[in-house]
Amino acid sequence: MNEVIKTLTERRSVRKYKKEQIQEEQLQQILEAGIYAPTGMGKQSPVIVVVQDPETIQKLSKMNASIMGVAGMDPFYGAPTVIVVLADKNVPTYIEDGALAMGNIMNAASATGVDTCWIHRAREEFASKEGMELLKKWGIEGNYAGIGHCLLGYRDCDIPKAVARKKNYIYRV
Repeated sequence: MNEVIKTLTERRSVRKYKKEQIQEEQLQQILEAGIYAPTGMGKQSPVIVVVQDPETIQKLSKMNASIMGVAGMDPFYGAPTVIVVLADKNVPTYIEDGALAMGNIMNAASATGVDTCWIHRAREEFASKEGMELLKKWGIEGNYAGIGHCLLGYRDCDIPKAVARKKNYIYRV
């Protein structure tokens, strides 16, 4: 099987990570794939924030759990790296652009031996006063919406099994 297709069909979301930080070479390859994701009209609306500072990850996790309504839970499952994808809301395709960047990041990570999970609620996080203050602190100015968090790390569990694909997934006309 083609290696790209193999990666696309075998990647799974992981929800338990080792504390070990991912290798810099892997991170650079993952980020390169993220910035080459297709964007509407080539506008490149996404920005990618790499968070490896444990204190900042904990803060983001706490904000995310609060939005989810489960204070005390770690929705980032102990991942040592969290990538936040934001996209410029002034670009009509910002949601699609950000989602494609997330997809490229997740698939590139899998191809390099790094496990991932997409965590939602970034939109609510970065629309909040606290989230906007973080963006300002990070030097990110503009009209950005949170698209998602991509957890990166090495799994501390078995690889999850794929669920069966639904019937009628594909229609031919």
